[in-house]
Amino acid sequence: MKEDIKSYLLPELQSMLSEMGEQAFRAGQIFKWLHSGIQSFSEMTDISKLLRRKLEERFYITVPEVVKKQISQKDETIKYLWRLSDGNTVESVVMSYHHGNSVCISSQVGCRMGCKFCASTIGGLVRNLSASEMVDQVLFSQLDSGKKISNIVLMGIGEPLDNDENVMRFLKLISAPLGMNIGQRHISISTCGLIEKVDKMGDNKLQFTLSVSLHAPDDETRSRIMPVNKAYGVDMLLRACQAYFEKTGRRISYEYAMIDGVNDTPRHAALLAEKLKNTQNMQSHVNLILLNKVSESQFAPSTREAMRIFIKILQDSAINVTVRRTLGSDIAASCGQLRRQNS
Repeated sequence: MKEDIKSYLLPELQSMLSEMGEQAFRAGQIFKWLHSGIQSFSEMTDISKLLRRKLEERFYITVPEVVKKQISQKDETIKYLWRLSDGNTVESVVMSYHHGNSVCISSQVGCRMGCKFCASTIGGLVRNLSASEMVDQVLFSQLDSGKKISNIVLMGIGEPLDNDENVMRFLKLISAPLGMNIGQRHISISTCGLIEKVDKMGDNKLQFTLSVSLHAPDDETRSRIMPVNKAYGVDMLLRACQAYFEKTGRRISYEYAMIDGVNDTPRHAALLAEKLKNTQNMQSHVNLILLNKVSESQFAPSTREAMRIFIKILQDSAINVTVRRTLGSDIAASCGQLRRQNS
């Protein structure tokens, strides 16, 4: 059975080539080719035909297929539906900001976290993505769109920390100087709060930004919309986030989807401010998100007035709060929706 060569780290390629009796420096050439978007070994023109044949016999190169591409008429956001080698599909979204172009990528096919307001989890988890399949979303989004990608967000389909080993390998591949060379400080990883995995990330002292999908400041509300909270309560999660901050020095961003009548009351805002002040030593950042309406969900986005009051309560408590700019609203840019439409 052939192996996935694009998921190999450079030292692993060097070791593999030495075992094959080849010169180790060839690994750098092969790595650069793989991360330039080639689709076959025959395109590696500075590698001998004999070595290319050996590689062809032992390895395969992952190449996603564009099933659907949507471009927003409002803000030029681009949404891709990719078909993987086994026929499964995942989504990526390219967004343009004043500081550069970002791509939001998926880490799994489907998701088993069961958040009630999310389209990605409908149908459950199919499988994890490999490191190469995550690299491909960044690489081929850049190649197809013609937009240089400078920032990456793992906030698409799936729970990244439920696939942490492949995500860690992806981080090393995407930040490699001979690859796309996107530094970890330009990468944000979102999690619904798998505490053991958050602790593990903190111990590794990596420099990416951790975004925690909080969405409620109390167990009653959060358990209603996020089943994971029944295993890891709000206070337990916030303590883990505090420990992560102390280990890494990296400020945590709390994602908070504003859901009408569910988590957007003044009581919720005041409790959120109180808990963050007590646990994060004022180093936290709240990113409010106007909920994207999903047809299969009963939930609706908050009203503008509810948003205004919520923001004022946080600001009056000296909590750093921003509202995420809504991009791609005319192309169902909330991850999971395009996959559902084409399943």
